[in-house]
Amino acid sequence: MKKILYKTLALGALAGLRSLSAPALLSRNLSSRNEGLLQNTPLHLLENKTVATVLSGLSATELLGDKLPGIPDRIELPSLLFRGASGALVGAAIYLSDRKNAAEGAALGALGAVAATYASFYLRKSLGKATGIADPVFGALEDALVVSSGLQVAKM
Repeated sequence: MKKILYKTLALGALAGLRSLSAPALLSRNLSSRNEGLLQNTPLHLLENKTVATVLSGLSATELLGDKLPGIPDRIELPSLLFRGASGALVGAAIYLSDRKNAAEGAALGALGAVAATYASFYLRKSLGKATGIADPVFGALEDALVVSSGLQVAKM
């Protein structure tokens, strides 16, 4: 149970950093394993290789788009809601794949996403102010953290 909880909170938190990365990484892992863990569930499409590829492409676009000027802050309501929904999606999928309650997984994933959204937003702002380093540099470091840790967590 600890492993499922950790994976749910971790991928939820990654959704708070990059909303599409967590579903993309989870879908890529599920589709490559070909075990049918989500078969006969509403989230079975996450195990489809085409869905995994599309999510990965969208995730890559998000990584690039985050560096552009004029992108709204992640704590603004539409972005925050999308990040929470992304965390809920991965949380529900993780719990369903382990035959556990999807609502519990969704709640934990959303919680992880919203908490990480706020934490990362204020951390980047304070680091930028303290160091004078441009925000896109911290964004690139955040991308590396999301991809490297996400690859490991999705395999759990």
